[in-house]
Amino acid sequence: MKDPRPCSIANALALVGEKYSLLVLREVCLGNERFDQLVRNIGAPRDVLATRLRRLVEAGVLEKVTYSERPQRFLYRPTAAGLELEPVLMTLMAWGDRHLRGDRERPMVLEHACGHELVPVVTCSACGDAVHHDDLTAHPQTPGWTTTGPMPAPPTSPRTHSPVGPPTVP
Repeated sequence: MKDPRPCSIANALALVGEKYSLLVLREVCLGNERFDQLVRNIGAPRDVLATRLRRLVEAGVLEKVTYSERPQRFLYRPTAAGLELEPVLMTLMAWGDRHLRGDRERPMVLEHACGHELVPVVTCSACGDAVHHDDLTAHPQTPGWTTTGPMPAPPTSPRTHSPVGPPTVP
C-alpha cells in the first residue's frame, strides 16, 4: 500500500482523535482539572483516561500540576497549544447541536464576553470575512502530491526499466 496523503489533520487526529481525548479538553477548558472530576464527567474508564492524560501531557496539550503531595494528586490544565484547540471544540459543539440534536434542547450554551450566545464562525485573519467552502483553494505543499492524490510516476521503458528516453549504450 502506498503512503497516505501527508496531512496535518491526520497528525492532529492521531493525538486528539483518540476516544475521550477531546472530551478531556472539553472538561479542562470548562475548569474541571482533577482526575476524579474528569472520570465523572467523561465516563471513561480510569485506566483509559490516565493513558489519554499522559499522552496529552507528553504532547504539550495539557500540563500536569501537583496540588497535593500526600497523597500525590494533580491538576490538568490546558497549555497554550491546548487552548488553541478550544475553537475546534466550540465548532464541533455547534455542528452537533445543528445536525445531531434535532429538536431536543442543547446540553450547553456558551456566552461570549459581549453577553450574547456564541455562534462560532471561521473567519479569514487577513480580510475578516467568514470562510465558506467555495471560497477556498487548496495548494498542496508536499512534493509529489496534488489535491486529487499522488502524482503518477513517470512512465518507464519496458526494456530497461528506466525513465523513457534514449536507450543507454553499454
